[in-house]
Amino acid sequence: MNKKFVIATNNPHKVVEFKKILEPLGINCISLKEAGIVCDAEENGITFAENAKIKAQAVFDLCGLPSVADDSGICVDALNGAPGVFSARYGGEGYDDEGRMYLLLKNMEGEENRAAHFTSAICCVLNEQTTIEAEGYIFGTLTHEPRGTNGFGYDPIFLPDGYEITTAEMEGEQKNSISHRGNALRVFVEKLKEIKEC
Repeated sequence: MNKKFVIATNNPHKVVEFKKILEPLGINCISLKEAGIVCDAEENGITFAENAKIKAQAVFDLCGLPSVADDSGICVDALNGAPGVFSARYGGEGYDDEGRMYLLLKNMEGEENRAAHFTSAICCVLNEQTTIEAEGYIFGTLTHEPRGTNGFGYDPIFLPDGYEITTAEMEGEQKNSISHRGNALRVFVEKLKEIKEC
């Protein structure tokens, strides 16, 4: 098995999370920049899994190395699952992470049902014959105001079930142990171990 994997994302925070979980397994994770790849695949899938596959396949086609991508987002019960696959584009152009977070809070004003969950879908194109897919979740509720400076995206307003701190108030290892991406990566790793050669 090729031990060098390209992490098919332009999000440096995601690269860090992938490295923390995969590198202890002896997998050398390199970013698109480190691989000398410029890729901004159009995420036009209607599910997280479809978007993850689009991104992983696009990078694999460019470099021929095992390429792993994640598509993730927050799904809010009271908003019928929105922002969902549009989490990173919520509100359209002109919004950054902080702007999208405050937009979500604004859209939840007066809403008593604050149940939400994060989904992470991971796809790894190992070679032309082999693709691995995995999903992970974390359930919780939305706070009424941001708390914490760790993490990114919607982390400051997400309170995981069973915890009194948001995912942005958690240290990296604690968050990775319960996060949607961490859970998806652990499923992915188990599937990867089952493949003897690629």
